Amino acid sequence: MANPSLSEYIAQSQRGLYGSVFGPDFLSKAGAGIGTSYTVGTGADGASGIFDTTYGRKVWQALNNQTRFFNAIPRTVWGNTAGWRVRSGRASVAGASRSAAITEVGELPTIDISAIETVSSLPRIVGTTFGASVKSVFTAQLEGGVGDVLALENENAQLDHIKEINTQLLSLSAVNPTAGAGTTFTSVAGAKHFHVGDSVRCWDVSNSNAWETTDRVISAVDTSTGVVTYTNGSTMAALDLVAVSKRAGFTSIDDIVWVDGTRVGGVVAHANFIADGGVNAYDLTFGGRPAGNWNAAANIEAAAGVGRVITLAMIDNCIEKIRTNGGEPKLILLGHDQYFAMERILVADQRYMGQEEYQVGVGSERTFPGTKTGLVLATYQGIPILPDADVPKSVGSDGAVDGSQIYVLDTDYLEMAVAQPTQYVENRDYFAANSLVVRGLLYTMGEMRCRNMWVQAKITDTLPS
Repeated sequence: MANPSLSEYIAQSQRGLYGSVFGPDFLSKAGAGIGTSYTVGTGADGASGIFDTTYGRKVWQALNNQTRFFNAIPRTVWGNTAGWRVRSGRASVAGASRSAAITEVGELPTIDISAIETVSSLPRIVGTTFGASVKSVFTAQLEGGVGDVLALENENAQLDHIKEINTQLLSLSAVNPTAGAGTTFTSVAGAKHFHVGDSVRCWDVSNSNAWETTDRVISAVDTSTGVVTYTNGSTMAALDLVAVSKRAGFTSIDDIVWVDGTRVGGVVAHANFIADGGVNAYDLTFGGRPAGNWNAAANIEAAAGVGRVITLAMIDNCIEKIRTNGGEPKLILLGHDQYFAMERILVADQRYMGQEEYQVGVGSERTFPGTKTGLVLATYQGIPILPDADVPKSVGSDGAVDGSQIYVLDTDYLEMAVAQPTQYVENRDYFAANSLVVRGLLYTMGEMRCRNMWVQAKITDTLPS
């Protein structure tokens, strides 16, 4: 056979296995031809793991990609601001009043101004990366490949990106480690609530209640083993306390719904447990958040780390406190376990024969189909109930993981402020990467903001259903 011309060479090489001049084994999945053989792999370099044993191109999701809380929060443009001010009192002097009854010849009330608090809020950035080698991009198009591997990973990265944001918004503010060393602490249940770059402070209950006054920065998190690595400090023991002092990512709803001195796993928190030194993202006055203050939660239903069965009285108490403080609950956020616990409570109170199914919209989400008779919940007292699998669970004083927490929120004062909407950046500079890879990046800049903490509440220390 004569050597093919350049045009014949290109035409034949594009046919791949179908009559190629290079023979049947060129770039085949298996075999010892003149080309390179490929096998099913699991490598992270993009050059393996591109084939599947069924030769199918469809990649099914086996992951929970729901982001219900993120979808339920109102989203706003960041605006030209790095913060705002909150009127927290009718007079600048505590207990004083600039309004009073005046007798016929009585003196005028003392002139005063409103109590104004300064709130600082800066955007945070969350990023998600992916990549593929140029070889995997090519071979993924062959028989048995997944097709456009970059498009596939881009789609998966988008799901992971929003899921990460939802997870950060539902992270716990503090956990009790089960063990620790000078540079690590262990909490299988709590490790996922910490992220690289977060700063934490520890309350060493086992060592004369020593409270660390300096930040320790997290450098690694292993959610499978529960080991969190941070800069050197006290050695943590079981039922000591590790609390977030600064978030690298988005502020969580647990950071917002907080009161100083709240028990975590049965441990009585330090007086300024998260707010000590004014370092926490939502320590807005740099002086602590004692109960009753303008920047404390309306109510936290806790039981000193002892799990108890959820009751309607707990939820009613949260609703009452929010309304007393001038708010109106717009959302009950909980885990699926507590959703069914509420369902069982209300089934016993059902007194109606007919059932009329309906759903309620919450942001871009909708509740499960419910009835106005209390069965298959959609609302409670007219407040939409939204279960989210990422809602954090309480950890009891015995170290056991209990039921998910319940948040009763006035979302009129909650918002996802977006400084930069999600951006996609692709890089094909092989010299910069020093490798033949295509890299992609998704990033979002923003922050969850709360303009009124006094109308938010939560229930913790509950048993699983």
